[in-house]
Amino acid sequence: MNKSSTLILSYKDKTWSLSESAFIGREKNLKLFLDDNSVSRKHAEIFLTKTGWQVRDQGSTNGTFINGKKLSKESIPLQPNDIVQFGEIALRVEAIHELPLTKTMEEDATDDFNIESVYSSKWDEALQSLGVLGDRTPKAGEKIFALLRAGHYLANIEKQEELLKNILTDTVAVLDAQRGAIALLSPTTNNLVLKAVETGFESKSNAKPTNLRVPYSDTIAQRCMAKGESILYKNPDDLKNLGGPTGSISEGVMGSILCVLLRTPRKKLGILHLDRGPLQPSFTKDDLKLADALAAHVSSGIECAMLLDKQRNLFLNTVTILAQAVELRDIYTGGHTNRVTAIAMLLANEAKMSEEELEKIRTGTPLHDIGKIGIDDAILRKPSKLTPEESEIMKQHTTKGAAIVMLVPDLVEIIPIVRSHHERWDGNGYPDGLKGEKIPRIARVVAIADAMDAMVSDRPYRKGLSLEKAFDEIGKGKYTQFDPDLVDVFIGMRKLLDNYPEIPII
Repeated sequence: MNKSSTLILSYKDKTWSLSESAFIGREKNLKLFLDDNSVSRKHAEIFLTKTGWQVRDQGSTNGTFINGKKLSKESIPLQPNDIVQFGEIALRVEAIHELPLTKTMEEDATDDFNIESVYSSKWDEALQSLGVLGDRTPKAGEKIFALLRAGHYLANIEKQEELLKNILTDTVAVLDAQRGAIALLSPTTNNLVLKAVETGFESKSNAKPTNLRVPYSDTIAQRCMAKGESILYKNPDDLKNLGGPTGSISEGVMGSILCVLLRTPRKKLGILHLDRGPLQPSFTKDDLKLADALAAHVSSGIECAMLLDKQRNLFLNTVTILAQAVELRDIYTGGHTNRVTAIAMLLANEAKMSEEELEKIRTGTPLHDIGKIGIDDAILRKPSKLTPEESEIMKQHTTKGAAIVMLVPDLVEIIPIVRSHHERWDGNGYPDGLKGEKIPRIARVVAIADAMDAMVSDRPYRKGLSLEKAFDEIGKGKYTQFDPDLVDVFIGMRKLLDNYPEIPII
């Protein structure tokens, strides 16, 4: 798909607008010139692909980071509000502007395949059609119950992934499909991105599909989006001509297809794609109208979930910026925040912690040292070991950090990490001398991760320990410094940290 795109980057009071690939570095002839000694002469490249803008490091001395994560050899996609750091210079992705979707998709959408039926209705008309489909009303059983469940999902589920999965599971069951898929528009590339897939094998024919590699027809999906029509397609003789993201529809054993438009009165969101196998009865026009009505019914909830995801991403970017502010002051702990977060997330997953706890650790660990902002540079950046008096001042970063975080209502739940990650299992930690299980569990996880990275990292006054020695030290801290159960889990993670310090945050 041919289209143009403009990437807007900013740094302090300067803005760059890129419409084609460009190198970033300290060479004055480069389009994106950064006059700073931490930036290499040809530091990185930003380039446009079919799927959007990406950045790739060019073997720079001080590295390229996206939202605090260091790039290795691969390129990484860029999103609005991303923080892209070259050496010590951090740029913000202000916006990515694309050509309107409808114009580009109308060029690519084709009518060279047979369609059984199309259905186009306004959002409110689609909702009204739930009561009457064709010349009959739906049974008051499973179909109406599916609508009630959909309403429950919209009211009680905030996470987009869980919401889409539940909606799709019910829709596949109600319409007796062998499989369903939901693809939503990417806000940055205007391409459809697969978000959920569900298979349902309890068809009346009891025929199980033999190959389910292709989740939806890209060709039909593009036509659905471009023309704003929901589509019923059931011509098996023509299946080989309809391509999907990874091959033809024939590879997915689709005998009949419904592709309906997810939309609100404000905009198009994406598509809901359902298919039946060749041995199942074909979808009917009433099935098309019911699927279209269901799509209209759930689209507002999907739009809200998309907005919440966007809000979460902005929030996490803010957290990342705050964490980077600490590391820029403490010259001896570069990358510490990312490594501790990665180790903590690995440990929390291995310990089978709840989704709620995982989310708190993911958000709170980057800010565990935020209180160091309030520590004097003479102590924070001291190249030698701290005196007892200086150590007492340094310990105040836990309470200073908790005071900072308390000012942000959305961060209140991660205060235990910030305040209590230096508490000890035996009660000899700080600042509150908490003991055993009185220490919040999320703080106990971060305590192990923080200690691990501190031990293996070099300091001006000492050499970091080897991984083996650090694991031994964590084991020795069982029942004294650390939660014994978490220590056992952590010791079992030895192989997961073989690539230290390159640890992906999961």
